[in-house]
Amino acid sequence: MEPYSYFLNQEIINKKKYDALRAFFFEKLPAEKVAHTYGYSLSSLYSLTRDFRKHLKEENREDYFFKDISLGRKSSQPEDLKDMITGLRKQNFSAEDIVGIVNAKGYKVTYGYVYKLLNNEGFARLPRRSLNDKKKLELRKIKAPVSSMLEFGNEKFHSRSTGIFAFLPYIREYGIDKAISNSSFPSTKTIGKSSSILSFLALKLSDIKRYSDDDLWCMDRGLGLFAGLNVLPKSAWMSSYSSRVTKQMNLEFLKSLHKIWRKHGLLSDTCNLDFTAIPYWGDDKHLENNWSGKRNKALLSNSGSYLYDP
Repeated sequence: MEPYSYFLNQEIINKKKYDALRAFFFEKLPAEKVAHTYGYSLSSLYSLTRDFRKHLKEENREDYFFKDISLGRKSSQPEDLKDMITGLRKQNFSAEDIVGIVNAKGYKVTYGYVYKLLNNEGFARLPRRSLNDKKKLELRKIKAPVSSMLEFGNEKFHSRSTGIFAFLPYIREYGIDKAISNSSFPSTKTIGKSSSILSFLALKLSDIKRYSDDDLWCMDRGLGLFAGLNVLPKSAWMSSYSSRVTKQMNLEFLKSLHKIWRKHGLLSDTCNLDFTAIPYWGDDKHLENNWSGKRNKALLSNSGSYLYDP
């Protein structure tokens, strides 16, 4: 469209209103002529002029047709992100926790962004909390993202569990990853056997004591990356997977680990591999009883403690 044609065009509603009001108030043209020129009925034109006068009488008004362009860098974050961050802070989550939760939900934020936003919103620093207070906080219900195989790409995210990556070179050096791949452990449609076993290992290496539903460890992208996932599966998945693991699967895998330790001279004459029993609370009675030291009794579970003498 040429510039001349643009100013003749009346298809843009706001532009048409502007031209009609300018002709009526500024050029002092009769109402009948203005209405005919711009395709309004006379009553519609009078309604338009009445609304325009009313708008001009309002205080702190914006321009009726034009908006000022705000200078400076425009925020690339969605509008609901601010409400999410402030909502989490009202539940007494720290800025570090908030970064992990928000990143796990697919947003890209930094600690500095969250800290500045909370400061601008008037939130004070959180008081020093005891370990028990933090544990109670972590048991709050949070809708965690669905766990899936990780599509590796160029991205940055925050994690509180980066220390576990120090174990990856040892897993590769001693061939533990191959032992997992060659094991008879089950796979699921969305998560392979290697990622499944590494998910359990990630929790053990992180010293997480309680696997409550949708807890903060479900939000930690670092734990997910360790297992080749976006985030770790929820505790319901963990329990369901454990129920599919049989005693024979564990025995075969432990034997393969035993061979690895002997090959690298990491064993003496006897190796005691102690596995804590994982209780099963379902109705199906297909699992064996295994001794639980914490409860001082035998109960339905998927594994127990085993002693191997080469």
